[in-house]
Amino acid sequence: MMRSIGLRIGWTFFTLLICILISLLVLLLRHTTAAQPHKKNCNLFKGSWIEDETNNYPLYNSTHCPFIEHEFNCQRNGRLDKDYLKYRWKPHGCSLTRFDGGAFLKKFKGKSIMFVGDSLSRNQWLSLVCLLYTSQPKANYNTTRIGDVSIFTFLDFGVQVMLDRSVYLVDIVMEKKGRILKLDSIKGGKLWKGIDMLIFNTWHWWNRRGISQPWDYIKVRGKYYKDMDRMVAFEKALLTWAKWIDTNIVPSKQLVFFQGISPSHYNGTEWGQPGIKTCSGQMRPLNGSMYPAGLPPSLTVQKNVLRTIKKEVTLLDVTNLSLLRKDGHPSIYGMNGRKGMDCSHWCLAGVPDTWNEILYNIVM
Repeated sequence: MMRSIGLRIGWTFFTLLICILISLLVLLLRHTTAAQPHKKNCNLFKGSWIEDETNNYPLYNSTHCPFIEHEFNCQRNGRLDKDYLKYRWKPHGCSLTRFDGGAFLKKFKGKSIMFVGDSLSRNQWLSLVCLLYTSQPKANYNTTRIGDVSIFTFLDFGVQVMLDRSVYLVDIVMEKKGRILKLDSIKGGKLWKGIDMLIFNTWHWWNRRGISQPWDYIKVRGKYYKDMDRMVAFEKALLTWAKWIDTNIVPSKQLVFFQGISPSHYNGTEWGQPGIKTCSGQMRPLNGSMYPAGLPPSLTVQKNVLRTIKKEVTLLDVTNLSLLRKDGHPSIYGMNGRKGMDCSHWCLAGVPDTWNEILYNIVM
């Protein structure tokens, strides 16, 4: 009888131990799943901004990165509030792995990375330079510029981080008629061949008119136009770029991304503050996961064109998460100071660091 009781006690203890081990395994799996950003049920671009309680944000101190251009250096330009620096992006159902500059440089040792686009590409390029430089402040580096291409080289790793200023992606050429925007020509693409990772962007300049418009005529299929619907022109240019990708990219050797549409904040009605005409004084992101005014039509055009590409191109779909950050722009702390109002670009440190952190989570 005593033996039977002992066996029952032993079996009960063994069963309890198994249950505890199974529970621990389930918790471990849940934790692992939450930490993995690449699970099928996790969209890195759907989530919300939360206050960081770990003191891990911002990802770097802007005073430690001497390469930030004046127009993006909000703290140096006198911005006193710092709450906008302390938010991190939290996708639904998972967490972003924090950017590790050393790991990134080792991963891309001997490789080339190029941002291609307008000043929003420059915003993201400088962000990546700062993320990497502040992680390896004693590393040897070199900076140079060849034509429209700026190059930052981490000499100890052989990593080149480049920026090609190409605001429309397609070509602007001089002809007898004047400056011609050629929607079906992309000879500038010769600079992109053989680059290991490309991050493209265009939209910021498509609605420019008057003296800020850098072309006199649009040309497509041999015909000249004084102007045309800018969304139509945008689509035609993207289709030309898409053909270039399918013709020139080698997926086994190259990674290709498209930055998405980086938004501006000049109309408070869009985020529930009618009468507000600028981003000045905005110090907090919007709550929730969706921008009240919805997504811009240009993003739909962009996504439709990306679907036509046979080669693999990953959309860095930063539009919605950036729309929620009405607080992240330079406003009066940009290039022209209090005489200007920049609600299009982003402070550094700031929102573009999150774009690069998402990029990091995809490629690592």
